[in-house]
Amino acid sequence: MAKARISIVWFKRDLRHVDHLALHHAVSASLPVLPLYIVEPDYWAQDTSSDRHWRFVRDCLIELRDALSALGQPLVVRVGSVDTIFADLFSQFEVDAIYAHEETGTSWTYARDKRVHTLCQAHSVSFIEGAGGGVVRRLKSRDGWAKLRRQRLQTTTISAPDYLPKIDNLDIGNVPSEADPIFKNKVGGACQKGGRQAGLSVLDSFVSHRSSRYLRSISSPRFGPEWSSRLSPHLAWGSLSEKEVVHRMQTHLATHAQTMGLYEKRGLKASLSRLSWRSHFMQKLEDQPAIEYEAMHRLFEDMRHPYHNSEYLEAWQKGRTGYPIVDASMRCVQQTGWIPFRMRAMLVSFASYHLWLDWRQTAPHLARLFTDFEPGIHYSQFQMQSGVTGINTIRIYNPIKQSYDHDPDGIFIKRYVPELADVPADWVHEPHRMSDEMRAQFGLVLGPSHQGYPQPIVENAPAIRLAKARLAEARKQPEFGQLAKQVYQKLGSRNRPSAPPKPRKKDSQLSLF
Repeated sequence: MAKARISIVWFKRDLRHVDHLALHHAVSASLPVLPLYIVEPDYWAQDTSSDRHWRFVRDCLIELRDALSALGQPLVVRVGSVDTIFADLFSQFEVDAIYAHEETGTSWTYARDKRVHTLCQAHSVSFIEGAGGGVVRRLKSRDGWAKLRRQRLQTTTISAPDYLPKIDNLDIGNVPSEADPIFKNKVGGACQKGGRQAGLSVLDSFVSHRSSRYLRSISSPRFGPEWSSRLSPHLAWGSLSEKEVVHRMQTHLATHAQTMGLYEKRGLKASLSRLSWRSHFMQKLEDQPAIEYEAMHRLFEDMRHPYHNSEYLEAWQKGRTGYPIVDASMRCVQQTGWIPFRMRAMLVSFASYHLWLDWRQTAPHLARLFTDFEPGIHYSQFQMQSGVTGINTIRIYNPIKQSYDHDPDGIFIKRYVPELADVPADWVHEPHRMSDEMRAQFGLVLGPSHQGYPQPIVENAPAIRLAKARLAEARKQPEFGQLAKQVYQKLGSRNRPSAPPKPRKKDSQLSLF
């Protein structure tokens, strides 16, 4: 019996059926379409993956399967390596082509996709990848990137297919449970609800009213969870497309311009700007995949390695550094999977400067914890916040100042650091400065015991001075400037004059939602 001739749509970080270019192209080829998601055990064993990611992805897959079932052909789920899964499908069907989106992922997914290319060539199967957002593959120069992104995102959103013919004698497979041992890195805690309907609901609430307090709450660890867009995991895992989010915000701005409040308008415009910055940082990894594991500026490559302190790393990971805002931020992301950008940047800054930890040691930990882990943003931001790009303003966050500025009453701190729950607001930012009598009065125990709260792991001001001195030494090297120009030409923003930007005393904070 002749094998059925089909096309495959391979879903990865594009877990939707609307505005899906690969699905559109496959349907246009007029062959039965097999929609496929592969649960890859080796991927889920990577140190950047976690069961929290899977919980969000699982929500997306269940909803995507239902949506595709309504069109005629449910989502097919397989567990195993892509090599084995595709080889089995090639033996079962006459596969004309595999359609997939262009994934800007980790070095692991990059190598995996290259293997699929090789496998397809060996079986005379076309592997057709389509653009999924504002990131441009095989970009020749950053000079024209912004224009290309705008052009791409202003095209019409692609509607869902009308119909998918059912493929006979096909086991659709089971979606693994949350507790499946495949998902080895257990982080526990809460997880934002995944799936397209949840994403649309979050988008609707942000556009309709939450954007009005976006700019005023964006840096607040207390109010940020409610008033930030919270779209980042839906963009990271593809339950919403970048284009449809941009279109929705632009349409709302255009149609409600006369009745919209000033803060709502500013919030939506700021969000559109930050979506552009999101693409900008993802483009860096697309252009130079090695930034996952190599410093952008090579003079910073081994700057921190000789000073690695495993006790510092453990204290930072557990939220026991003795700096309440740092520890509350770490414990918050452990428990919820999300914190505002300023607190993310402060966590990285504290690890990189105060503790002088290498960003390659700290990046995987937060990758596992963030529900919205997006490799392009993650590694670009880690390098920028660690001061190893050579082209960005050095940002060393003073955790004590950040604490007073963004949690003045200590409400956020006390929520996530219960050891300080009874400490007065005047002292909660620096409990180590309390007298013995005051600590006894409020039942506070300071010290290494895990039943109490630790003393500061390092002194704030001396740690900052030492970090600045070490950075200055690297920048004094004769070839520093020329190498920085090369980094800028390859990866720098073109929203500024055609030279590396000069450091400014103050720099606006990029929110990643």
